[in-house]
Amino acid sequence: MFDRGLPPEQLIPFARELDGTSVDDLWVVEDLGWTGGVSAAATALAVTSRLRVGIGITPAPLRNPMLLAMELGNLARMHPGRLAAGIGHGVGDWMRQVGAAPPSPLTLLEETITSVRALLRGETVTLHGKAVRLDGVSLVHPPAEPPPVLAGVKGPRSLALSGRVAQGTILPEGIGPEQLPGYLDQIGGDADHELVIFTYLHIGADFATALRPMVEGQAGFLGVAPEEVAVTAGSAEAAAAQVKALWAAGAGTVAVRPFGPDPLRHVRALLSAL
Repeated sequence: MFDRGLPPEQLIPFARELDGTSVDDLWVVEDLGWTGGVSAAATALAVTSRLRVGIGITPAPLRNPMLLAMELGNLARMHPGRLAAGIGHGVGDWMRQVGAAPPSPLTLLEETITSVRALLRGETVTLHGKAVRLDGVSLVHPPAEPPPVLAGVKGPRSLALSGRVAQGTILPEGIGPEQLPGYLDQIGGDADHELVIFTYLHIGADFATALRPMVEGQAGFLGVAPEEVAVTAGSAEAAAAQVKALWAAGAGTVAVRPFGPDPLRHVRALLSAL
């Protein structure tokens, strides 16, 4: 993952270096005030030739489904097979800050994902829903290979929603391999449903200090004690073991989020150990 705290212009050399490694995915962020996910994904795709680029995560309250499908469809046509689109509720406080908090986040997310997927398949969509209204709209240039649409969620009802209507689920940083089976049970979904998990990465003996601010904030977000927030950290070998444990527990994709002024140092060390 290209962390939201890094200057946006650093995404270009970051993506180019990763494109020459064994890494499969590069995930970009959409967080209020930090960076836009669609423009970041477009940049990363344009300067690479191999990587799949994931958007983690566009908030449904800020994205009209038709406009979002238009943006995703463009990227999917220009870079076939190299895009993964994450859609989520958005952080409640942030959505209220910009006057976009929906009456029912669950309804909005379900109707957004359902309509975006249909539009990307080239269908003409009419939906008079509780949160989304579309009247006979379609993409003039739908992609031949629609990108997978994943839901970035964490609560029980949202996880079940993801299993019903999305092609994958993105879980936030801090969830360890011991908790993953429980999340998989709540998601359900078919055999092709992809599970993506984000995890903090820091290689070095100072990982506890380096990650403390993020871990403390994430503990509040997840509703757990800071010591319960799982991280991929310590020695390169310990970090590699944590990634393998996440894979073994059911994660299809582990997206590491490195910190510091030289994030690729941590990625290189992890790849070497793996």
